[in-house]
Amino acid sequence: MTSGGYDPNQYPQGGQPYGQPYPQGGQQFPQGGGQQPYPQGGQQFPQGGQQYGQQPPQYGQQPQYGQQPPQYGQQPQYGQQPQDPYGQYPQQQGGFNNYGGQPGDLGTRIGARVIDALILMIPYFILYVVIGNNTTLTLGLSAVWTLVELGYFVGMEVTQGTTLGKKILGLKVLAPGGAAKIDPVTSLKRNIFLAANIIPCVGGLISLGLAIYIMVTISQDPNKQGWHDKFAGGTQVVKA
Repeated sequence: MTSGGYDPNQYPQGGQPYGQPYPQGGQQFPQGGGQQPYPQGGQQFPQGGQQYGQQPPQYGQQPQYGQQPPQYGQQPQYGQQPQDPYGQYPQQQGGFNNYGGQPGDLGTRIGARVIDALILMIPYFILYVVIGNNTTLTLGLSAVWTLVELGYFVGMEVTQGTTLGKKILGLKVLAPGGAAKIDPVTSLKRNIFLAANIIPCVGGLISLGLAIYIMVTISQDPNKQGWHDKFAGGTQVVKA
């Protein structure tokens, strides 16, 4: 017993009840009493009502596994055709053009022209023999027959979409844009080179030179369009 009635066993140093250890790791009891202590190590509860264990989104977070971001210059998926910015499509595989038909090859087109020329030349030579050596009538016949040739090709292409020679070899003429019907003006433009035959003496040579140039341009064009096709706005000779 000490003086003054102080009992050290009843009141330890600092006022802590005897026999109870101090909190470890810096753990403190909140004020007000009756509440549980804060977590050890100074851990704090999340603010703003966010549930415990959820992580906030990080800046520059990468996509989850299996998600690929779009790549620069990414190629179109299989089955998608690339578009030309001007609304045209490139020539497709297998020789099919943007009109949906297979272009007629040069040899077949030459054969069709030869058949048409023979069809027209037979009646011409019959009339030439009948006229004889009359120079005036011969020149008149050449001029008239040039108009007959133009009428034959324009009339057949407008009404039938083909000529007899093309029909025999399985070809047809499409209007610009792939339309089946070709108008008279467009057909006249693609056959206007025949009008050179009306020139006396040299008309035949000029027409032949233009025909050779047509063959060259057909062979060099991926869609087998000659200069006369492009002059007419983009006509197309395809397999029927």
